[in-house]
Amino acid sequence: MATPLTADELLRALREEGLTVHEVRDWRHHNRNAKGHWGPLHGVMIHHTVTEGTDSSVELCYDGHPDLPGPLCHGVIDKQGEVHLVGNGRANHAGLGDRDVLEAVINEASELPADNAADTDGNRHFYGFECINLGNGEDPWPEAQKAAIEKVSAAICRAHKWTERSVIGHKEWQPGKVDPRGFPMDGMREAIKRRLAKEPQGTEGTEGTEGDGRPVPPKPQHPPYEPFPGSAFFHSGAKSPVITAMGERLVAEGCGHYEQGPGPEWTEADRTSYAAWQRKLGFRGKDADGVPGKASWERLHVPHS
Repeated sequence: MATPLTADELLRALREEGLTVHEVRDWRHHNRNAKGHWGPLHGVMIHHTVTEGTDSSVELCYDGHPDLPGPLCHGVIDKQGEVHLVGNGRANHAGLGDRDVLEAVINEASELPADNAADTDGNRHFYGFECINLGNGEDPWPEAQKAAIEKVSAAICRAHKWTERSVIGHKEWQPGKVDPRGFPMDGMREAIKRRLAKEPQGTEGTEGTEGDGRPVPPKPQHPPYEPFPGSAFFHSGAKSPVITAMGERLVAEGCGHYEQGPGPEWTEADRTSYAAWQRKLGFRGKDADGVPGKASWERLHVPHS
Protein backbone atom coordinates (compact mmCIF):
# COMPACT_ATOMS: atom_id res chain seq x y z
CA MET A 1 0.00 0.00 0.00
CA ALA A 2 1.38 3.41 -0.90
CA THR A 3 0.50 7.03 -1.39
CA PRO A 4 0.52 7.87 -5.13
CA LEU A 5 3.70 9.44 -6.46
CA THR A 6 3.44 13.10 -7.38
CA ALA A 7 4.03 14.06 -11.01
CA ASP A 8 7.57 15.21 -10.19
CA GLU A 9 8.31 12.04 -8.23
CA LEU A 10 7.10 9.81 -11.05
CA LEU A 11 9.07 11.73 -13.66
CA ARG A 12 12.21 11.61 -11.54
CA ALA A 13 11.87 7.88 -10.85
CA LEU A 14 11.48 7.06 -14.55
CA ARG A 15 14.43 9.19 -15.63
CA GLU A 16 16.65 7.84 -12.87
CA GLU A 17 15.98 4.38 -14.28
CA GLY A 18 17.46 5.55 -17.58
CA LEU A 19 14.24 6.10 -19.55
CA THR A 20 13.53 8.75 -22.15
CA VAL A 21 10.30 10.41 -21.02
CA HIS A 22 8.02 12.79 -22.94
CA GLU A 23 5.50 14.97 -21.09
CA VAL A 24 2.28 15.12 -23.13
CA ARG A 25 0.18 18.27 -22.96
CA ASP A 26 -1.32 18.84 -19.49
CA TRP A 27 -0.62 15.30 -18.21
CA ARG A 28 0.19 16.54 -14.70
CA HIS A 29 -3.43 17.59 -14.16
CA HIS A 30 -5.15 15.08 -16.43
CA ASN A 31 -7.07 12.42 -14.51
CA ARG A 32 -10.44 10.93 -13.58
CA ASN A 33 -10.23 11.80 -9.90
CA ALA A 34 -13.67 13.43 -10.01
CA LYS A 35 -15.18 9.99 -10.77
CA GLY A 36 -13.61 8.00 -7.93
CA HIS A 37 -10.77 7.52 -5.49
CA TRP A 38 -7.10 7.47 -6.50
CA GLY A 39 -5.09 5.38 -4.05
CA PRO A 40 -3.87 3.75 -2.01
CA LEU A 41 -1.61 2.27 -4.70
CA HIS A 42 -0.68 -1.40 -4.74
CA GLY A 43 0.97 -2.13 -8.08
CA VAL A 44 1.74 -1.56 -11.75
CA MET A 45 -0.44 -2.96 -14.54
CA ILE A 46 0.81 -3.55 -18.10
CA HIS A 47 -1.46 -3.39 -21.17
CA HIS A 48 -1.21 -3.35 -24.96
CA THR A 49 -2.99 -0.70 -27.01
CA VAL A 50 -4.37 -2.75 -29.96
CA THR A 51 -3.14 0.16 -32.12
CA GLU A 52 -0.11 1.06 -34.22
CA GLY A 53 1.72 4.36 -34.63
CA THR A 54 3.14 6.41 -31.79
CA ASP A 55 1.39 9.76 -32.23
CA SER A 56 -2.11 8.38 -32.77
CA SER A 57 -1.73 5.87 -29.92
CA VAL A 58 -0.54 8.55 -27.51
CA GLU A 59 -3.40 10.85 -28.50
CA LEU A 60 -5.94 8.05 -28.01
CA CYS A 61 -4.57 7.24 -24.57
CA TYR A 62 -4.65 10.92 -23.60
CA ASP A 63 -8.12 11.74 -24.95
CA GLY A 64 -9.86 8.37 -24.75
CA HIS A 65 -13.01 7.90 -26.84
CA PRO A 66 -16.74 8.65 -26.38
CA ASP A 67 -17.42 5.46 -24.45
CA LEU A 68 -14.31 5.72 -22.27
CA PRO A 69 -12.81 9.16 -21.56
CA GLY A 70 -9.08 9.59 -21.09
CA PRO A 71 -6.62 9.26 -19.70
CA LEU A 72 -6.63 5.55 -20.52
CA CYS A 73 -3.36 4.99 -18.64
CA HIS A 74 -0.55 6.95 -17.02
CA GLY A 75 2.04 6.37 -19.70
CA VAL A 76 2.41 4.95 -23.19
CA ILE A 77 5.52 2.89 -24.02
CA ASP A 78 6.33 3.11 -27.72
CA LYS A 79 8.20 0.67 -29.96
CA GLN A 80 11.45 2.61 -29.48
CA GLY A 81 11.23 2.17 -25.71
CA GLU A 82 10.35 5.78 -24.94
CA VAL A 83 7.64 6.72 -22.43
CA HIS A 84 4.90 9.29 -23.08
CA LEU A 85 3.20 10.44 -19.87
CA VAL A 86 -0.50 11.15 -20.45
CA GLY A 87 -2.09 11.12 -17.01
CA ASN A 88 -1.48 11.72 -13.32
CA GLY A 89 -4.13 10.34 -11.01
CA ARG A 90 -7.04 7.99 -11.57
CA ALA A 91 -7.08 6.65 -15.15
CA ASN A 92 -9.48 4.42 -17.08
CA HIS A 93 -7.20 1.44 -17.63
CA ALA A 94 -7.81 -1.43 -15.21
CA GLY A 95 -11.57 -1.59 -14.75
CA LEU A 96 -13.15 -4.10 -12.40
CA GLY A 97 -11.02 -7.11 -11.52
CA ASP A 98 -10.55 -9.89 -9.03
CA ARG A 99 -10.29 -9.02 -5.33
CA ASP A 100 -8.23 -12.16 -4.71
CA VAL A 101 -5.66 -10.97 -7.26
CA LEU A 102 -5.47 -7.60 -5.53
CA GLU A 103 -4.86 -9.29 -2.18
CA ALA A 104 -2.09 -11.38 -3.73
CA VAL A 105 -0.46 -8.22 -5.15
CA ILE A 106 -0.73 -6.46 -1.79
CA ASN A 107 0.92 -9.45 -0.10
CA GLU A 108 3.40 -9.83 -2.99
CA ALA A 109 2.50 -13.50 -3.17
CA SER A 110 4.70 -15.86 -5.17
CA GLU A 111 1.73 -16.89 -7.33
CA LEU A 112 -1.39 -15.11 -8.50
CA PRO A 113 -4.80 -16.73 -8.19
CA ALA A 114 -7.02 -17.12 -11.27
CA ASP A 115 -8.84 -13.91 -12.19
CA ASN A 116 -12.38 -15.26 -12.13
CA ALA A 117 -14.26 -12.31 -10.67
CA ALA A 118 -14.82 -8.63 -11.50
CA ASP A 119 -15.69 -7.09 -8.17
CA THR A 120 -12.90 -4.63 -7.35
CA ASP A 121 -11.99 -1.20 -8.73
CA GLY A 122 -8.54 -1.50 -10.29
CA ASN A 123 -8.38 2.09 -11.52
CA ARG A 124 -8.03 3.17 -7.91
CA HIS A 125 -5.13 0.91 -7.02
CA PHE A 126 -2.84 0.48 -10.06
CA TYR A 127 -0.54 2.56 -12.18
CA GLY A 128 -1.26 1.65 -15.80
CA PHE A 129 1.07 1.62 -18.81
CA GLU A 130 -0.14 0.96 -22.34
CA CYS A 131 2.41 -0.54 -24.75
CA ILE A 132 1.96 0.08 -28.47
CA ASN A 133 1.17 -3.32 -29.99
CA LEU A 134 -1.67 -4.72 -32.07
CA GLY A 135 -2.09 -7.61 -29.65
CA ASN A 136 -2.67 -10.11 -32.43
CA GLY A 137 0.21 -12.38 -31.48
CA GLU A 138 2.09 -11.41 -34.64
CA ASP A 139 3.02 -7.78 -34.00
CA PRO A 140 6.60 -7.93 -32.67
CA TRP A 141 7.78 -6.64 -29.31
CA PRO A 142 11.14 -4.91 -29.93
CA GLU A 143 13.78 -5.48 -27.27
CA ALA A 144 13.88 -1.74 -26.60
CA GLN A 145 10.17 -1.75 -25.81
CA LYS A 146 10.39 -4.78 -23.50
CA ALA A 147 13.37 -3.21 -21.74
CA ALA A 148 11.34 -0.05 -21.21
CA ILE A 149 8.47 -2.05 -19.67
CA GLU A 150 11.00 -3.59 -17.32
CA LYS A 151 12.50 -0.18 -16.45
CA VAL A 152 9.14 1.54 -15.95
CA SER A 153 8.01 -1.23 -13.60
CA ALA A 154 11.31 -1.26 -11.71
CA ALA A 155 11.29 2.52 -11.35
CA ILE A 156 7.89 2.55 -9.67
CA CYS A 157 8.70 -0.50 -7.55
CA ARG A 158 11.89 1.21 -6.33
CA ALA A 159 9.99 4.37 -5.48
CA HIS A 160 7.48 2.43 -3.36
CA LYS A 161 9.92 -0.23 -2.10
CA TRP A 162 7.86 -2.95 -3.79
CA THR A 163 9.17 -6.18 -5.31
CA GLU A 164 8.54 -7.47 -8.82
CA ARG A 165 5.44 -9.26 -7.47
CA SER A 166 3.65 -5.89 -7.51
CA VAL A 167 3.67 -5.90 -11.34
CA ILE A 168 0.88 -7.68 -13.21
CA GLY A 169 -0.65 -7.82 -16.67
CA HIS A 170 -4.21 -6.78 -17.42
CA LYS A 171 -4.87 -10.41 -18.38
CA GLU A 172 -4.01 -11.41 -14.80
CA TRP A 173 -6.50 -8.93 -13.34
CA GLN A 174 -9.70 -8.86 -15.33
CA PRO A 175 -11.54 -11.92 -16.70
CA GLY A 176 -11.52 -12.14 -20.48
CA LYS A 177 -8.53 -9.85 -21.05
CA VAL A 178 -5.51 -11.06 -23.01
CA ASP A 179 -3.11 -8.15 -22.71
CA PRO A 180 -0.22 -7.89 -22.85
CA ARG A 181 -0.12 -10.59 -25.52
CA GLY A 182 3.23 -11.62 -26.91
CA PHE A 183 5.48 -12.15 -23.89
CA PRO A 184 5.03 -13.94 -20.54
CA MET A 185 4.46 -11.82 -17.45
CA ASP A 186 6.40 -14.32 -15.31
CA GLY A 187 9.44 -13.73 -17.51
CA MET A 188 8.98 -9.98 -17.29
CA ARG A 189 8.77 -10.17 -13.49
CA GLU A 190 12.03 -12.12 -13.41
CA ALA A 191 13.68 -9.40 -15.49
CA ILE A 192 12.30 -6.73 -13.13
CA LYS A 193 13.62 -8.69 -10.15
CA ARG A 194 17.12 -8.75 -11.67
CA ARG A 195 16.97 -5.03 -12.37
CA LEU A 196 15.84 -4.21 -8.84
CA ALA A 197 18.88 -6.07 -7.49
CA LYS A 198 21.12 -3.46 -9.17
CA GLU A 199 21.48 0.29 -8.88
CA PRO A 200 19.30 2.30 -11.30
CA GLN A 201 20.95 2.86 -14.68
CA GLY A 202 20.23 6.57 -15.01
CA THR A 203 22.62 9.32 -14.03
CA GLU A 204 22.13 12.43 -11.96
CA GLY A 205 22.47 15.65 -13.91
CA THR A 206 20.50 18.22 -15.85
CA GLU A 207 20.28 19.53 -19.37
CA GLY A 208 23.41 21.72 -19.10
CA THR A 209 22.64 25.13 -17.56
CA GLU A 210 18.98 24.60 -18.41
CA GLY A 211 18.36 22.28 -15.51
CA ASP A 212 15.92 22.45 -12.65
CA GLY A 213 17.53 19.42 -11.01
CA ARG A 214 15.66 16.73 -12.92
CA PRO A 215 17.70 13.66 -13.86
CA VAL A 216 18.25 13.07 -17.56
CA PRO A 217 18.77 9.61 -19.03
CA PRO A 218 22.31 8.86 -20.16
CA LYS A 219 22.91 8.72 -23.88
CA PRO A 220 25.72 6.86 -25.59
CA GLN A 221 28.59 8.77 -27.13
CA HIS A 222 28.69 8.60 -30.92
CA PRO A 223 32.24 9.07 -32.25
CA PRO A 224 31.07 10.30 -35.69
CA TYR A 225 29.36 13.27 -34.06
CA GLU A 226 30.58 16.57 -32.67
CA PRO A 227 31.15 16.31 -28.88
CA PHE A 228 29.24 18.74 -26.69
CA PRO A 229 31.32 21.95 -26.53
CA GLY A 230 29.74 23.18 -23.29
CA SER A 231 26.90 25.62 -22.76
CA ALA A 232 29.31 28.56 -22.42
CA PHE A 233 30.34 28.02 -26.05
CA PHE A 234 26.98 29.40 -27.21
CA HIS A 235 27.01 33.15 -26.62
CA SER A 236 26.46 36.30 -28.61
CA GLY A 237 29.30 36.79 -31.08
CA ALA A 238 30.43 33.15 -31.04
CA LYS A 239 31.42 31.86 -34.49
CA SER A 240 32.17 28.28 -35.49
CA PRO A 241 31.37 25.74 -38.21
CA VAL A 242 29.91 23.70 -35.37
CA ILE A 243 27.07 26.25 -35.08
CA THR A 244 26.32 25.90 -38.79
CA ALA A 245 26.28 22.11 -38.52
CA MET A 246 24.00 22.35 -35.48
CA GLY A 247 21.59 24.62 -37.35
CA GLU A 248 21.46 22.27 -40.31
CA ARG A 249 20.57 19.39 -38.00
CA LEU A 250 17.84 21.49 -36.36
CA VAL A 251 16.35 22.20 -39.78
CA ALA A 252 16.50 18.49 -40.62
CA GLU A 253 14.61 17.72 -37.39
CA GLY A 254 11.86 20.19 -38.30
CA CYS A 255 12.92 22.67 -35.61
CA GLY A 256 14.50 25.38 -37.77
CA HIS A 257 13.32 28.97 -37.20
CA TYR A 258 15.70 30.65 -39.63
CA GLU A 259 14.79 33.38 -42.11
CA GLN A 260 18.36 33.12 -43.44
CA GLY A 261 20.99 30.52 -42.83
CA PRO A 262 21.82 28.75 -40.62
CA GLY A 263 25.30 30.21 -40.44
CA PRO A 264 28.42 30.02 -38.26
CA GLU A 265 27.51 32.87 -35.87
CA TRP A 266 25.30 32.18 -32.84
CA THR A 267 22.07 34.21 -33.20
CA GLU A 268 18.62 34.48 -31.68
CA ALA A 269 17.37 32.29 -34.53
CA ASP A 270 19.74 29.55 -33.35
CA ARG A 271 18.48 29.88 -29.79
CA THR A 272 14.82 29.80 -30.89
CA SER A 273 15.47 26.78 -33.11
CA TYR A 274 17.30 24.91 -30.37
CA ALA A 275 14.49 25.63 -27.90
CA ALA A 276 12.11 23.97 -30.36
CA TRP A 277 14.41 20.90 -30.39
CA GLN A 278 14.44 20.77 -26.59
CA ARG A 279 10.65 20.92 -26.48
CA LYS A 280 10.47 18.15 -29.09
CA LEU A 281 12.54 15.98 -26.73
CA GLY A 282 10.12 16.67 -23.88
CA PHE A 283 12.07 19.31 -21.96
CA ARG A 284 10.08 22.17 -20.45
CA GLY A 285 10.67 25.41 -18.56
CA LYS A 286 14.31 26.25 -17.92
CA ASP A 287 15.28 23.01 -19.65
CA ALA A 288 13.97 24.47 -22.92
CA ASP A 289 15.57 27.93 -22.92
CA GLY A 290 17.42 27.39 -26.21
CA VAL A 291 20.91 27.11 -24.73
CA PRO A 292 22.27 23.68 -25.69
CA GLY A 293 22.86 21.20 -22.90
CA LYS A 294 24.69 17.90 -22.99
CA ALA A 295 21.66 15.60 -23.04
CA SER A 296 19.88 17.31 -25.93
CA TRP A 297 23.13 17.89 -27.86
CA GLU A 298 24.05 14.21 -27.85
CA ARG A 299 20.62 13.36 -29.25
CA LEU A 300 20.89 15.93 -32.05
CA HIS A 301 23.83 14.06 -33.64
CA VAL A 302 25.68 17.10 -34.98
CA PRO A 303 28.31 15.86 -37.46
CA HIS A 304 31.98 16.70 -36.96
CA SER A 305 32.78 20.08 -38.50
